[in-house]
Amino acid sequence: MHKLDDLKIWKKAIELTKEVYKTCSALPDDEKFGLTSQIKRSAVSIPSNIAEGAGRNSDKEFVHFLSVANGSSYELETQMILVLELDLLTENDIKPILKRLVEIQKMNYSFQKSLKSQY
Repeated sequence: MHKLDDLKIWKKAIELTKEVYKTCSALPDDEKFGLTSQIKRSAVSIPSNIAEGAGRNSDKEFVHFLSVANGSSYELETQMILVLELDLLTENDIKPILKRLVEIQKMNYSFQKSLKSQY
């Protein structure tokens, strides 16, 4: 088991989720139950799956949940690109989120690789 407070990737994912929630408040009300809801679920899924994996009994299980978190990060990236292409927000609005996402994706890949080398 891994302690959440020691996981830099989890802390960064929490910060990303908070930023996503703030950004979503600028989306139109008619998207509240559509794209906005899906964006928030994807964002929350990233730190949640990291946390679930950290609480598992083996590094192999942890890698599985890191993989799920990584999938959620790509889902969120796609949704943010859609927001931009639908002209719901500007590139300046979503650029910080996309930057954080790429950082988390790279960290996730490296962390998985590191854990796999231990089993």
